[in-house]
Amino acid sequence: MLRIEKLNTYYGSVRALKDISIDVEERAIVCIIGANGAGKSTLLKTISGIIHPSSGKVQFLENDITGVKPAHIVRLGISQVPEGRRLFGNLCVHENLILGAYLRFKQKDRDGIKRDFDFVYKIFPRLGEKKKQLAASLSGGEQQMLAIGRGLMSRPKLLLLDEPSIGLAPLLVQEIFRVVKALQGEGITIMLVEQNARMALSTGDLGYILELGEVILKGRAVDLLENEGVKRAYLGK
Repeated sequence: MLRIEKLNTYYGSVRALKDISIDVEERAIVCIIGANGAGKSTLLKTISGIIHPSSGKVQFLENDITGVKPAHIVRLGISQVPEGRRLFGNLCVHENLILGAYLRFKQKDRDGIKRDFDFVYKIFPRLGEKKKQLAASLSGGEQQMLAIGRGLMSRPKLLLLDEPSIGLAPLLVQEIFRVVKALQGEGITIMLVEQNARMALSTGDLGYILELGEVILKGRAVDLLENEGVKRAYLGK
């Protein structure tokens, strides 16, 4: 579904991604693990067109999307849920979700949008209960649910999740990862950036370990969970 080949991205003179190559198969959960500054968020921003790479290739469903504008990438079926949620705090839950479907409103897909509202409220019942409440007044967990729900409103084939568990209590982290697994069951492919390596690898199918902008290790998630180097560096063992 997604193929990244020898991707290089710079911030000024600083090389943030170094010859990154990643394959994401349809309906898989692919985990990107690494410490702060490893290049995880930069990778997602490069895929979604927010940052343009200096070289390399990003291919999605046989379309070359390298350096393509973000709106076109969303139309093709990629949606990113950013780190920190980036909600519109002065708008209510329902209005934030509407903005996630902005491009589809232009296509007059009213019936499909209504079905997706129902889908989001089904997987996140609390959002349905608080649809008229301002986003800024929600709890941290509810805000993360809303951010994911907004990402789903573009009806993505590939969902990019950037640190969805950050700042959440353990029970809410478990709930978010339960939803991630449920979305896979709905046929959505997921690329998951996480510092919570244990939860990510326990949920995912494949894993890539990033260090200083390079892939230093890749493999099945279950195998990475048992890797001694991964245990020492990321699992606290």
